[in-house]
Amino acid sequence: MEPELVIASSSVDAGIGCWDLETGVKQPLHYKSCASTRHGLSAVGSRFLASSQLRDPKVKNGFIHYWSWSKPGVEVKSFLAEPIKPIAANPEGTYIVGGGISGKIYLWETATGRLLLERWEAHLRPITCLVFNDDGSLLVSGSEDGIVKVWPLLKVLDDRETDKPSHRYLYNFSDHTMPITDLVIGYGGWNAVIVSASEDRTCKVWSLSKGELLRSVAFPCIINALVLDPAETVFYAGGKDGKIYIVALSASSSSSKSL
Repeated sequence: MEPELVIASSSVDAGIGCWDLETGVKQPLHYKSCASTRHGLSAVGSRFLASSQLRDPKVKNGFIHYWSWSKPGVEVKSFLAEPIKPIAANPEGTYIVGGGISGKIYLWETATGRLLLERWEAHLRPITCLVFNDDGSLLVSGSEDGIVKVWPLLKVLDDRETDKPSHRYLYNFSDHTMPITDLVIGYGGWNAVIVSASEDRTCKVWSLSKGELLRSVAFPCIINALVLDPAETVFYAGGKDGKIYIVALSASSSSSKSL
Protein backbone atom coordinates (compact mmCIF):
# COMPACT_ATOMS: atom_id res chain seq x y z
CA MET A 1 0.00 0.00 0.00
CA GLU A 2 1.37 3.39 -1.01
CA PRO A 3 1.94 5.81 1.90
CA GLU A 4 -0.24 8.89 2.14
CA LEU A 5 1.82 12.02 1.65
CA VAL A 6 1.57 15.62 2.70
CA ILE A 7 2.94 17.97 0.04
CA ALA A 8 3.70 21.64 0.57
CA SER A 9 5.29 24.56 -1.23
CA SER A 10 5.68 28.28 -0.61
CA SER A 11 6.13 31.56 -2.41
CA VAL A 12 9.88 31.24 -1.78
CA ASP A 13 11.67 29.37 -4.57
CA ALA A 14 12.53 26.43 -2.29
CA GLY A 15 10.76 23.63 -4.14
CA ILE A 16 8.07 21.21 -2.99
CA GLY A 17 8.51 19.11 0.15
CA CYS A 18 6.88 15.72 0.83
CA TRP A 19 6.20 14.07 4.20
CA ASP A 20 4.75 10.70 5.20
CA LEU A 21 1.37 11.47 6.79
CA GLU A 22 1.58 8.60 9.31
CA THR A 23 5.19 8.97 10.48
CA GLY A 24 5.91 12.62 9.73
CA VAL A 25 9.19 11.61 8.09
CA LYS A 26 10.29 13.81 5.21
CA GLN A 27 10.58 11.89 1.97
CA PRO A 28 13.84 11.92 0.00
CA LEU A 29 12.13 13.04 -3.21
CA HIS A 30 12.28 16.83 -3.40
CA TYR A 31 10.79 18.78 -6.29
CA LYS A 32 12.98 21.74 -7.13
CA SER A 33 12.44 25.17 -8.62
CA CYS A 34 8.95 25.90 -7.36
CA ALA A 35 7.75 29.28 -6.08
CA SER A 36 4.05 28.59 -5.79
CA THR A 37 1.22 31.03 -5.34
CA ARG A 38 -1.28 30.60 -2.51
CA HIS A 39 -3.49 27.56 -3.26
CA GLY A 40 -1.30 27.05 -6.31
CA LEU A 41 -0.18 23.43 -5.73
CA SER A 42 -2.30 20.41 -6.66
CA ALA A 43 -1.92 16.65 -7.02
CA VAL A 44 -3.46 15.66 -10.34
CA GLY A 45 -4.92 12.26 -9.43
CA SER A 46 -2.08 9.77 -9.10
CA ARG A 47 -0.46 11.09 -12.26
CA PHE A 48 1.62 14.12 -11.39
CA LEU A 49 1.91 17.41 -9.49
CA ALA A 50 1.03 20.81 -10.90
CA SER A 51 1.81 24.25 -9.54
CA SER A 52 1.21 27.81 -10.67
CA GLN A 53 4.33 29.92 -10.35
CA LEU A 54 5.15 33.33 -8.95
CA ARG A 55 7.43 35.32 -11.18
CA ASP A 56 8.57 38.89 -11.74
CA PRO A 57 5.44 41.09 -11.42
CA LYS A 58 6.56 42.98 -14.51
CA VAL A 59 6.02 39.81 -16.56
CA LYS A 60 2.46 39.63 -17.87
CA ASN A 61 2.40 35.91 -18.67
CA GLY A 62 1.49 33.11 -16.28
CA PHE A 63 3.34 29.85 -15.72
CA ILE A 64 2.32 26.36 -14.58
CA HIS A 65 4.94 23.67 -13.92
CA TYR A 66 4.32 19.92 -13.90
CA TRP A 67 6.29 17.15 -12.15
CA SER A 68 5.91 13.38 -12.31
CA TRP A 69 5.91 11.58 -8.95
CA SER A 70 9.15 9.76 -9.75
CA LYS A 71 11.35 12.60 -11.00
CA PRO A 72 12.45 15.76 -9.15
CA GLY A 73 12.83 17.97 -12.21
CA VAL A 74 10.12 19.94 -14.00
CA GLU A 75 8.84 17.85 -16.91
CA VAL A 76 6.44 20.29 -18.58
CA LYS A 77 6.02 24.06 -18.46
CA SER A 78 2.83 25.78 -19.59
CA PHE A 79 2.61 29.47 -20.46
CA LEU A 80 -0.57 31.53 -20.29
CA ALA A 81 -1.63 35.02 -21.25
CA GLU A 82 -2.00 36.09 -17.61
CA PRO A 83 -0.69 35.09 -14.15
CA ILE A 84 -2.52 32.14 -12.60
CA LYS A 85 -3.07 31.99 -8.84
CA PRO A 86 -5.00 28.93 -7.52
CA ILE A 87 -5.20 25.65 -9.39
CA ALA A 88 -7.14 22.45 -8.68
CA ALA A 89 -7.72 19.05 -10.25
CA ASN A 90 -10.85 16.91 -10.19
CA PRO A 91 -10.56 13.64 -8.19
CA GLU A 92 -9.87 11.50 -11.27
CA GLY A 93 -7.19 13.90 -12.49
CA THR A 94 -8.84 14.31 -15.89
CA TYR A 95 -9.21 18.09 -15.65
CA ILE A 96 -7.15 20.93 -14.20
CA VAL A 97 -8.54 24.40 -13.52
CA GLY A 98 -6.62 27.60 -12.89
CA GLY A 99 -7.80 30.98 -11.66
CA GLY A 100 -6.45 34.11 -13.31
CA ILE A 101 -5.92 37.58 -11.90
CA SER A 102 -8.51 38.84 -14.41
CA GLY A 103 -11.25 36.77 -12.77
CA LYS A 104 -11.24 34.15 -15.53
CA ILE A 105 -11.10 30.42 -14.86
CA TYR A 106 -9.11 28.25 -17.29
CA LEU A 107 -9.87 24.56 -17.83
CA TRP A 108 -7.50 21.95 -19.27
CA GLU A 109 -7.94 18.33 -20.25
CA THR A 110 -4.94 16.49 -18.78
CA ALA A 111 -4.86 13.67 -21.34
CA THR A 112 -4.23 16.09 -24.21
CA GLY A 113 -3.13 19.27 -22.45
CA ARG A 114 -5.78 21.06 -24.51
CA LEU A 115 -7.20 24.29 -23.11
CA LEU A 116 -10.96 23.75 -23.29
CA LEU A 117 -12.26 27.13 -22.21
CA GLU A 118 -10.04 30.18 -22.59
CA ARG A 119 -12.60 32.91 -21.88
CA TRP A 120 -14.60 31.85 -18.89
CA GLU A 121 -15.48 35.09 -17.13
CA ALA A 122 -16.13 33.82 -13.59
CA HIS A 123 -15.49 36.78 -11.25
CA LEU A 124 -14.89 40.52 -11.37
CA ARG A 125 -11.65 40.34 -9.35
CA PRO A 126 -8.72 37.87 -9.18
CA ILE A 127 -9.57 34.26 -8.35
CA THR A 128 -8.24 33.22 -4.93
CA CYS A 129 -9.57 29.67 -4.38
CA LEU A 130 -10.72 26.70 -6.46
CA VAL A 131 -11.96 23.32 -5.20
CA PHE A 132 -13.90 20.37 -6.68
CA ASN A 133 -16.49 18.36 -4.77
CA ASP A 134 -15.80 14.69 -4.01
CA ASP A 135 -17.39 13.28 -7.18
CA GLY A 136 -15.92 15.96 -9.45
CA SER A 137 -19.31 17.17 -10.68
CA LEU A 138 -19.07 20.64 -9.10
CA LEU A 139 -16.37 23.30 -9.02
CA VAL A 140 -16.41 25.96 -6.31
CA SER A 141 -14.57 29.25 -6.82
CA GLY A 142 -13.73 32.15 -4.51
CA SER A 143 -12.43 35.57 -5.43
CA GLU A 144 -11.14 38.89 -4.18
CA ASP A 145 -14.65 40.17 -4.97
CA GLY A 146 -15.84 38.30 -1.84
CA ILE A 147 -18.12 36.00 -3.82
CA VAL A 148 -18.26 32.20 -3.78
CA LYS A 149 -19.70 30.54 -6.90
CA VAL A 150 -20.66 26.93 -7.57
CA TRP A 151 -20.26 25.65 -11.15
CA PRO A 152 -21.68 22.31 -12.45
CA LEU A 153 -18.92 20.86 -14.60
CA LEU A 154 -21.34 19.61 -17.25
CA LYS A 155 -22.62 23.15 -17.82
CA VAL A 156 -19.08 24.49 -17.93
CA LEU A 157 -18.18 21.96 -20.62
CA ASP A 158 -21.26 22.79 -22.68
CA ASP A 159 -20.03 24.88 -25.63
CA ARG A 160 -23.47 26.44 -25.98
CA GLU A 161 -22.98 28.13 -22.60
CA THR A 162 -19.48 29.45 -23.29
CA ASP A 163 -20.52 33.10 -23.66
CA LYS A 164 -23.13 32.97 -20.89
CA PRO A 165 -21.26 32.64 -17.58
CA SER A 166 -24.31 33.75 -15.59
CA HIS A 167 -26.20 30.76 -17.01
CA ARG A 168 -23.48 28.30 -16.02
CA TYR A 169 -23.15 28.76 -12.27
CA LEU A 170 -25.49 27.03 -9.86
CA TYR A 171 -25.10 29.37 -6.87
CA ASN A 172 -23.70 32.83 -6.26
CA PHE A 173 -23.00 33.26 -2.53
CA SER A 174 -22.33 36.93 -1.79
CA ASP A 175 -22.60 37.25 2.00
CA HIS A 176 -18.88 37.90 2.54
CA THR A 177 -17.78 41.54 2.41
CA MET A 178 -14.06 41.06 1.67
CA PRO A 179 -11.82 38.70 -0.36
CA ILE A 180 -12.19 34.94 0.03
CA THR A 181 -9.08 33.35 1.59
CA ASP A 182 -9.96 29.64 1.58
CA LEU A 183 -12.64 27.10 0.67
CA VAL A 184 -13.29 23.51 1.72
CA ILE A 185 -16.08 21.16 0.70
CA GLY A 186 -17.31 18.01 2.44
CA TYR A 187 -18.42 14.62 1.18
CA GLY A 188 -21.80 13.82 -0.31
CA GLY A 189 -21.71 15.15 -3.86
CA TRP A 190 -24.46 17.74 -4.30
CA ASN A 191 -25.55 17.25 -0.67
CA ALA A 192 -22.24 18.40 0.78
CA VAL A 193 -21.50 21.53 2.79
CA ILE A 194 -19.04 24.27 1.84
CA VAL A 195 -17.06 26.29 4.35
CA SER A 196 -15.61 29.61 3.17
CA ALA A 197 -13.17 31.95 4.91
CA SER A 198 -12.73 35.64 4.18
CA GLU A 199 -10.69 38.68 5.11
CA ASP A 200 -13.90 39.96 6.74
CA ARG A 201 -12.91 37.67 9.68
CA THR A 202 -15.80 35.29 9.24
CA CYS A 203 -16.23 31.70 8.11
CA LYS A 204 -19.53 30.74 6.55
CA VAL A 205 -21.09 27.30 6.17
CA TRP A 206 -23.23 26.75 3.05
CA SER A 207 -25.62 23.98 2.03
CA LEU A 208 -25.17 22.72 -1.52
CA SER A 209 -28.53 20.95 -1.59
CA LYS A 210 -30.46 24.02 -0.40
CA GLY A 211 -28.21 26.74 -1.82
CA GLU A 212 -28.34 28.73 1.40
CA LEU A 213 -26.23 29.95 4.30
CA LEU A 214 -26.35 27.60 7.30
CA ARG A 215 -24.03 29.36 9.70
CA SER A 216 -21.70 32.36 10.00
CA VAL A 217 -18.90 32.40 12.58
CA ALA A 218 -16.92 35.52 13.49
CA PHE A 219 -13.24 35.36 14.50
CA PRO A 220 -10.84 37.82 16.16
CA CYS A 221 -8.53 37.68 13.13
CA ILE A 222 -8.44 36.80 9.43
CA ILE A 223 -8.68 33.06 8.76
CA ASN A 224 -6.20 31.89 6.10
CA ALA A 225 -6.69 28.11 6.07
CA LEU A 226 -9.56 25.65 6.57
CA VAL A 227 -9.80 21.89 7.11
CA LEU A 228 -12.91 19.79 7.68
CA ASP A 229 -12.87 17.03 10.29
CA PRO A 230 -13.31 13.61 8.57
CA ALA A 231 -16.55 13.09 10.51
CA GLU A 232 -17.68 16.58 9.42
CA THR A 233 -18.72 17.59 12.91
CA VAL A 234 -16.19 20.42 13.23
CA PHE A 235 -13.88 22.47 11.04
CA TYR A 236 -10.40 23.75 11.83
CA ALA A 237 -9.57 27.35 10.98
CA GLY A 238 -5.98 28.61 10.85
CA GLY A 239 -5.83 32.24 11.94
CA LYS A 240 -3.45 35.01 11.02
CA ASP A 241 -2.72 35.26 14.76
CA GLY A 242 -1.03 31.83 14.65
CA LYS A 243 -3.88 30.03 16.40
CA ILE A 244 -5.97 27.11 15.14
CA TYR A 245 -9.66 27.47 15.94
CA ILE A 246 -11.95 24.43 16.25
CA VAL A 247 -15.57 25.21 15.43
CA ALA A 248 -18.70 23.05 15.36
CA LEU A 249 -20.04 22.72 11.85
CA SER A 250 -23.67 22.73 12.94
CA ALA A 251 -25.36 25.91 14.14
CA SER A 252 -27.14 23.83 16.79
CA SER A 253 -23.81 23.53 18.61
CA SER A 254 -22.05 26.71 19.66
CA SER A 255 -18.89 25.04 20.96
CA SER A 256 -15.57 26.40 19.73
CA LYS A 257 -12.03 26.63 21.04
CA SER A 258 -8.54 27.55 19.91
CA LEU A 259 -5.18 25.80 20.10
